[in-house]
Amino acid sequence: MAGNVWEIINMNVGGTLIAGPATGPLKGDIVVPGDKSMSHRSVMLASLADGVTEVHGFLPGEDNISTAQMFIDMGVKIEWLNDEKTSLRIHGVGLHGLKAPVGVLDAGNAGTCVRLMTGVLAGQEFASMITGDASLCKRPMKRVVEPVRRMGAQVDGADGGNMLPITISGGKLKAIHHVSEVASAQVKSCVLLAGLYADGVTTVIEPKPTRDHTERMLPLFGQPVDVADDGTISLTPRDQLTAPEHAVHIPADPSSACFFAVAASLVEGSDITLKSIGINARRDGWRRVMHGMGANVTLLNESMVGKEPVADVRVTSGGLHALLVDPNDVPDAIDEFPVIFAAASLADGEFILQDAEELRVKESDRIAVMADALCAAGADIEEKPDGAVIQGLASLAGDADVDAHGDHRIAMAMAVAAQRAQGEIRIHNAAAIATSFPNFVSLAQSIGMNVRWADEGASKGE
Repeated sequence: MAGNVWEIINMNVGGTLIAGPATGPLKGDIVVPGDKSMSHRSVMLASLADGVTEVHGFLPGEDNISTAQMFIDMGVKIEWLNDEKTSLRIHGVGLHGLKAPVGVLDAGNAGTCVRLMTGVLAGQEFASMITGDASLCKRPMKRVVEPVRRMGAQVDGADGGNMLPITISGGKLKAIHHVSEVASAQVKSCVLLAGLYADGVTTVIEPKPTRDHTERMLPLFGQPVDVADDGTISLTPRDQLTAPEHAVHIPADPSSACFFAVAASLVEGSDITLKSIGINARRDGWRRVMHGMGANVTLLNESMVGKEPVADVRVTSGGLHALLVDPNDVPDAIDEFPVIFAAASLADGEFILQDAEELRVKESDRIAVMADALCAAGADIEEKPDGAVIQGLASLAGDADVDAHGDHRIAMAMAVAAQRAQGEIRIHNAAAIATSFPNFVSLAQSIGMNVRWADEGASKGE
């Protein structure tokens, strides 16, 4: 077992996924759900805009539904335009039109939701309380609480406001120049959203560039954002957002696509195409890392969806080799490292990841939890405080029980690893897949992956 240096939160959410080994090559075209990060932002900005916005390609996972419900609780009318809840019409109330919620706002398991909403709520004239599930209540909030306090909001909560639940009393804010200590798009976006309500020009500097969906989407709603050559991001508030003339279309989620891309790379004879995937450079780190490992990944039909670049991504199997991950790629692949760990455990040579401490404070401690799970399945992985060292093997032993600790990405990553195992891997506490990727299992089965729920009741959202 790996030597954990951080506590692993035990999340008993139920649901057992049984996976692997693959019975043949993976073949076919896949349309994965819309981008999770952009789905959050589309609801937030549309709710705060004057006018009506239609959004298509929305990811209807529990995390994004939590964001939508928060705005419904604050007086925004949201209409679902199809049964799948991938299209919606949002009747914006304007920057100053939200109403005080009757009860506590619940973010569920959605870290992006709670951290970005901290910026939104900091600008409101009313007080509100926001909380989440047991996992989210263990994740650090100081990184967003500190800057909004500097802007003039009052924030109280557990551990001095570093842990949920927190109470936010906002109002007219003052602009700040924020130098972020962590490379986090959530922190940056929180400050920019609070900056919509601030007096003056709000600026943010990051230690490394992070995903820029907020900077790209705000101009669609009439709010310019300036990004200087040195990376400084500036927002001068117009005191108004306006619904776009045309519908907002959300590209397919690269984080979701990565699971299938890794599976196809690992299973001999595979050939799959992932349709209309977002290839924004700040979200494309997974492809750069996989390319560095020798994966056969080709972009086809490149185009733009709104302000976001997209392409079909074709992946064929091929021998992977290990590498030392470029630290500059870490922020751009931070959500994909659990499944990249699976790839590394089956690649030729020694894989080294450093400078990835952020993995410790996701839905689980993803370094510790993936190390434990892969070790149980027969991999050779050494946990490090800021990453891992993995010695690749020809296959995993499998015939193992592992615990996803309520983290959807852990569960799906281990399902991918199991495709190259000698025996089944039983992945417990996997039902949280519904938070991010409700139809993962059905899509996996459609290309030939050997994965199934142990019982029908576990497959929330399938």
